[in-house]
Amino acid sequence: MKILYVTTVGSTMGFFYEHFRMFIKEGHEIEIACGNAKPISEKIASLGLPSHTIAFSRSPFSKDNLKAYKQLRELIENGNYDIVHCHTPNASVITRLVCRKLRKKNGLKVFYTAHGFHFYKGATKLNWLLYYPIENFCSRFTDKLITINTEDYKLAKKKFKAKEVHLVPSVGVDFSRFEDVCVDRNEKRHEIGVPEYAKLLLSVGELNENKNHQVIVRAIAKLNDANIHYAIAGIGDKKEYLLNLAKELGVEAQVHLLGFRKDIAELNYSSDIFCLPSYREGLGIASIEAMSCGLPIVTSNVHGINDYSIDGVTGHTSAPGDVNGFAEAINKLISCPETAKEMGKANMGRVEKYDMSNVLKIMREIYELH
Repeated sequence: MKILYVTTVGSTMGFFYEHFRMFIKEGHEIEIACGNAKPISEKIASLGLPSHTIAFSRSPFSKDNLKAYKQLRELIENGNYDIVHCHTPNASVITRLVCRKLRKKNGLKVFYTAHGFHFYKGATKLNWLLYYPIENFCSRFTDKLITINTEDYKLAKKKFKAKEVHLVPSVGVDFSRFEDVCVDRNEKRHEIGVPEYAKLLLSVGELNENKNHQVIVRAIAKLNDANIHYAIAGIGDKKEYLLNLAKELGVEAQVHLLGFRKDIAELNYSSDIFCLPSYREGLGIASIEAMSCGLPIVTSNVHGINDYSIDGVTGHTSAPGDVNGFAEAINKLISCPETAKEMGKANMGRVEKYDMSNVLKIMREIYELH
């Protein structure tokens, strides 16, 4: 088969390295099309896949989308592809509109992986009004719709018109990166400015509105315990806001913005609790990785996070905007270290279904690679 993978930006292709290797091993041709090839990782580049630059924009209102439509139509019309597999909202809408007639004319199959719908229980009315009708309409031109959490799967199965709807537990996590990790816990803490005996909370993710790191900053301020520190690994436009908020609340010495990090495994093993307070998550791979390292988790109780985050079992959950709820969740784990340790240890076994080998097995069945 000849398969085209389509994403809005090149960096997203990094999630599919093992998928591409599987297809190549099976003897299939893989090409990629994305908005910007520069962020493509060295690992993806090493596969030598033909790459096409399409003028995708992350904004559904950008004029570039019309240009992207024309570019992608020309590519697919002349590409002789058997399957086009699209990811990320904007690129996937454009791709399915391009392919709607080619599916019947050329026998082309269109796969779409939804990495978390923007409409979900608790989402704003605007999100439902804007995104739901578009996804519903485009589902008519989708042969296989792949969802990565139970809420999205149930909705798509009930409401959408895709020929097939599948539930796959993420794009797969390479847990081997978190095995046999040697780290001096105290040395790593010293490196990031955290005292040896402090209780360290960790988040990994972009500093943006959705990740909602501010609620954890507010929660530790409410706890009024100088021994609680919060480290965030990631970059984004909320950096100055978070720094100013921490200063305003008097916890600037307890909040550590680490920037982009390549030592996530070491940071996990040097922490006590992992926090994921997002407003929306298709799943939340960072917290699943943290669970594999034996950490209890404090998360919001929304969307894909609910697939694995169980209040009182994996840690504690709270509504995204509930500062008091997060403060209480953190305090429970800090006050009962033995219980927190038991939760973390049990979490290591709860994430097995997200392992890359299991996900690739499911993808083989979806692609019918028997």
